[in-house]
Amino acid sequence: MKRLEKLTTTKLSAWVQLAKTQVERGQFADRIPRLALADPSWFAVHICCESGKNISFGDTACVFPLMSVIKTFSLLYLLEHLGAETIFGWVGVEPSDAPFNSLEQLISDRGHPRNPMINSGAITLADKLPGKDANQRTLLFCQWLNQLAGCKLRLDEEMLASVRLSRSTANKAIANYLAQAGHLENIETALDTYEQICCIAGQVEDLALLGKLLAYENSYLSSQNRRIVNAVMLTCGLYEASAEFAVRIGLPMKSGIGGGLVAIVPGEGAIACYSPTLDIVGNPVAGLVFVEALAQELQLSIFG
Repeated sequence: MKRLEKLTTTKLSAWVQLAKTQVERGQFADRIPRLALADPSWFAVHICCESGKNISFGDTACVFPLMSVIKTFSLLYLLEHLGAETIFGWVGVEPSDAPFNSLEQLISDRGHPRNPMINSGAITLADKLPGKDANQRTLLFCQWLNQLAGCKLRLDEEMLASVRLSRSTANKAIANYLAQAGHLENIETALDTYEQICCIAGQVEDLALLGKLLAYENSYLSSQNRRIVNAVMLTCGLYEASAEFAVRIGLPMKSGIGGGLVAIVPGEGAIACYSPTLDIVGNPVAGLVFVEALAQELQLSIFG
């Protein structure tokens, strides 16, 4: 029996209680007013195993925007549609030690986005999504994910309105610099697409189903693309804390400021958490505490 499948709700319950003792160490992302309407004590986990077994616990009915977690899947989508050579002509795979919305990092890299998991890389890739405008691009992307993963994602219009109301000046500056460097075809379309895909929302089960796409061989995704995405998640998915958690947890992971966190256990399945308070880097505090406890107990690290 695989390690994830041995889990019981009793075990999960103990780890969730441990994680929830840490929520006060975090705070809401203050830039988007609607994110602050969440209850800081909410915590949900859903685990999808290769066998088809599912294990859920906590506030699983909560719907939240994927925010930066979507960057993993826009990378996967474009790799499948356009291929690695094209994609990595636009963005690199180097980890960044600067915050995810750093203009200074982009300037020091002469306008070439360091990786697809920070905003400069994700905005560049948003500019390249198939579709004539931001609405169509978001719709096609969302449909592709739902069809492939069997999830029920949708665009959260209210969250999008909140994002637009307080549009990030850092993202606008990044987009302008990318355009000057010749990386964007249309600044407005790129930003609009980026904001829309970040507001694709679902429940923790939907996030686990997305993660499951990356966990093992399947007939509908290229094995090479899965490996690429997992590698970039491991080295860049938790921003400047990625290396620390590669050592402490040893799983490909991606977080978002909406409180979502997904961890891939190659060959076994995916672990998704939702917990809305964040650490100073922008990663969900309780989600990381939970995944670390689970990974250490079950010895899930990909490094053996």
